[in-house]
Amino acid sequence: MRICIHRGTKEIGGTCVEIESQGKRIVLDVGLPLDCSDPDTFPLHPISGFAAPDSSLLGVVISHPHQDHYGLAYRLPKETTFLIGKSAEEILAAAGLFTPGGVTLDKSIHLEDQQPISLGPFTITPYLVDHSAYDSYAVLIEADGKRLFYSGDFRAHGRKSSLVDKLIDSPPPNVNVLLMEGTCIGRSDSDRGFPTEADLETRFVEIFKQTTGMPLVWCSGQNIDRLVTVFRACKKSGRQFIIDMYTAEILRATGNERVPQADWDGIRVFLPKSQKYRIIKQAAFDTSDSYKPFRIYSDQLAAVAPKSVLLFRPSMMRDLDDAACTAGASVICSVWAGYLNDPSNQRFLTWMKDRGIPLEHCHTSGHASVADLRRMREAFADAVAVPVHLADRDGFVKLFESVQLHQDGEWWEI
Repeated sequence: MRICIHRGTKEIGGTCVEIESQGKRIVLDVGLPLDCSDPDTFPLHPISGFAAPDSSLLGVVISHPHQDHYGLAYRLPKETTFLIGKSAEEILAAAGLFTPGGVTLDKSIHLEDQQPISLGPFTITPYLVDHSAYDSYAVLIEADGKRLFYSGDFRAHGRKSSLVDKLIDSPPPNVNVLLMEGTCIGRSDSDRGFPTEADLETRFVEIFKQTTGMPLVWCSGQNIDRLVTVFRACKKSGRQFIIDMYTAEILRATGNERVPQADWDGIRVFLPKSQKYRIIKQAAFDTSDSYKPFRIYSDQLAAVAPKSVLLFRPSMMRDLDDAACTAGASVICSVWAGYLNDPSNQRFLTWMKDRGIPLEHCHTSGHASVADLRRMREAFADAVAVPVHLADRDGFVKLFESVQLHQDGEWWEI
């Protein structure tokens, strides 16, 4: 079994790993680099089967629905077989109505927790893990009597932390190579661990109770754990949760009736102008019509503000101004704080300042702390560790024993 990490040996995001056995190949992730501004023109990796069909490429595994792992999938031939979780595939399809980041796959095999899949000489066994993306998997790859375990992106402080705990307590045996993410290595706050979603829930309740107007929670509509956290905090603070229609579609796409849905008591659906434009452009009126019983409209926001929480993003500034509902509001930033330094968000920061809206930060990482990376490494103590999806390679070497470093584009053999 031979491996080539085409991208990811020295950067976070854009992960793509090719594995070859007996003349057949599979690929783990086909991510868009985080700093890519034009995915349509970004060069595809030099993998046979990416620019044109090749029968020796048996499948492309999408470990989870984040763009830095699936973002170039739409450019692969329609004949490509993708291996992806069912809910993850549905989320990507649902996102396509409202964002350019969605994708519809023509051929797919669904990953299920610990259910092996045979493709030519490969046996692929997925392991459902805790991550900020819904339906995320690590995968065990077996071929030629060798075993590689790819961690994908994971953490152990979210609402599905028990999945990672079980994996660490009972890992697959006889693994030769641990291909493990190291996103948080080098971060000053990673050694002591990160807040849990339960910790955030407590903090959200405090902020909601302190806010006289409407708390505006800026978080990803695809971070299902965070949406559960915010909804639970709303219930504890006596507020209704207003989600946008994009988020309502993502929640519906999970197929999980145990996560908040538009028809739940205490949830309303708001349609911002930008999303309304997308629905009109694509004539997706069946989608908007399906939410009519749960809708809340712009002219109603001011009246319900003191008893509501709005899922917010900076693109909704004009909607809120038109609704005149920002008196006494607060913004809770529940995304990576670095986004606040992005030049594209300076207008948003000015908007808050001009309206006297205070900013709070209430977030936790989607990636494993150094402490949990250590636990994962110890679970596969007999395997060689190869880092991927990280910026601090030297830090990885200092933390762990039996490490092999490889370069992007370098082929190596187990």
